[in-house]
Amino acid sequence: MQPPPPPPANDVTAAEQIILRWDSTASGMLFEGDRDEIKRYVQAVDQMLLSIKANNTLTDDQSTKVNNLIQIAMARLEDEFRNILITNSTPIETESIHESNSVSLTPRTTPRTSSCRSESPEKNKEINNHNNESTTNIARISSASFTDRNERSVTFASIRSMNCIREQDLLPQDCVNDLRTIAERMIAAGYHRECVQVYGSVRKSVVDGTFKKLGVEKLSIGDIQRLEWETLNAKIGRWIRAAKVCIRVLFASEKKLCKQIFEDLVTDLTDLTDPGSVKSVKSVKSVKCPEVDDLCFMETVKSPANQLFNFAEAISISRRSPEKLFKILDLYDSLQDLLPDIDDVFDSKLAESVRVQAPEILSRLAEAARGMISEFENAVLREPSRVPVPGGTIHPLTRYVMNYISLISDYKQTLGELIVSKPVTGARHCDAAAPDMDFTEYEGRAQIVSPFVLHLIWIITLLQYNLEGKSKHYKDNSLAHLFVMNNVHYIVQKIKGSAELREMIGDHFLRTLTRVFQQAATNHQRATWIGVLHCLRDEGLHSTGSFSSGVSKSALRARFKSFNVIFDEVHRTQALWLIPDEQLREELRISILEKLIPAYRSFLGRFRNHISDNYIKYTVEDLENAVLDLFEDNTVSQHSRRKSH
Repeated sequence: MQPPPPPPANDVTAAEQIILRWDSTASGMLFEGDRDEIKRYVQAVDQMLLSIKANNTLTDDQSTKVNNLIQIAMARLEDEFRNILITNSTPIETESIHESNSVSLTPRTTPRTSSCRSESPEKNKEINNHNNESTTNIARISSASFTDRNERSVTFASIRSMNCIREQDLLPQDCVNDLRTIAERMIAAGYHRECVQVYGSVRKSVVDGTFKKLGVEKLSIGDIQRLEWETLNAKIGRWIRAAKVCIRVLFASEKKLCKQIFEDLVTDLTDLTDPGSVKSVKSVKSVKCPEVDDLCFMETVKSPANQLFNFAEAISISRRSPEKLFKILDLYDSLQDLLPDIDDVFDSKLAESVRVQAPEILSRLAEAARGMISEFENAVLREPSRVPVPGGTIHPLTRYVMNYISLISDYKQTLGELIVSKPVTGARHCDAAAPDMDFTEYEGRAQIVSPFVLHLIWIITLLQYNLEGKSKHYKDNSLAHLFVMNNVHYIVQKIKGSAELREMIGDHFLRTLTRVFQQAATNHQRATWIGVLHCLRDEGLHSTGSFSSGVSKSALRARFKSFNVIFDEVHRTQALWLIPDEQLREELRISILEKLIPAYRSFLGRFRNHISDNYIKYTVEDLENAVLDLFEDNTVSQHSRRKSH
């Protein structure tokens, strides 16, 4: 193909005068002035570029002169390009984005009032009054930094509220037109690298300003991993909100601007190997320029994007501990939600290094979550506190574990996808002390039980196993049974109190747990009241002498004394024991009264006429009132008892 004919000499001379009028020493900015002058200058540059294409007709002196004029023109256009960008670029309004998002919130989860930090005052008092050893051990396996359900709902409301890319116009259209006009000439002259560098440096500073407004800090992976978890916990929440704005608004809008200015701008000229040298018309070759819009986009956002993803990567490879699970899952959910948008925004080959980071981080977050579930299981099994909780009440471990499980159920969809293998139990477990458990009875049910649900059942089984071990530290067997009853009943009530959790756990396992606490209640009554009821038997009270009325008064006196002593001891001791659940407390009292009162009334009716009232310490009403004192930690009886005369 023949090069175009050179422009007439008078046109070149006129173009030269216009270009020299606006050389680097000229004051003021061309594109801030008269539009006709801008048009004349652009036409002058086009004349010079046309002369380059006709280089075969130029002498060496003419080529040198054209090259010099092109350099002067490119220096001017570069300054103009930079000035337009700087004077018209401002960070996006992140506040207005958040406000518009709040209008149509679509939370992932329903707000719930309970949390691992929210218990009734009585329960908090019990925990606070418990021994330091137990509190320290439990804090280690499940600290109070769990995500509050309300907090989680707000977090996901902000995540889900902007569920598609929302590009903004970052510059006025007339500025975009001027920038494209300049970029077209710079690229045609082989100055695309300079154009890209100027564009990238200015726009990157704008992106950095937006990052600052969003709270995205410049922290290395090492810096992030050295942060205390409380600090990091708050930063994760900010990152989740910021990531959505960065991907779906900020980066998407930057990409749009790059396309508006640079898309389809190509040239048949290329610069020299050394971009700083003179562009010589004798050394150009006919090749296509790289896709400048992609170059400019990556020059602008690559470093900020890496900064954004570095945070999530640092979290994904940080030390695993159970209390981090919920924020890890929040990160996983938010990043997975963003994955299609990341693919859309970073779809070019130049952006591949950024695009592949997200699925890699997602995979590491998934592995971290699975590891934290396993860590939590081991922590529940091995929680070592040995000092019994006073009164046989709910152990702090039980509260923490059940609150933890209840929170886990909020993430059932995510964890159902992440956890694909059954728990390892018995001899195959890493801890030889782990109990054995056969899951086939759950897997064979009509309703398919996922590996995730089996892990929930396994955690509760480990908790029950640990509690059985702790019960052995009570010297009083009756109190040990009460402790097991209280704690397993609490587990059952927590499951029943969550429709989601109950549906996952299923009635089969719930019935198993119910039988456990009911058997513990039966064992408690046997251990306590067999001795009391034994005093009310007839055996050993009848004399054999022919002159006797048939009842040995001495044996009867001894029997009443024994009953009074044993009952006093039971009452004195068990009035200090605790059954926190009111319904369970009343049911156990009724069960005791149903056995004790008929037996005492019958015994009193048969033998009252054979002994002085001085030996009868309790009326039937006294016994009823005394039993009603039990299991409320009453140091002073709430029910008056009177001695019969």
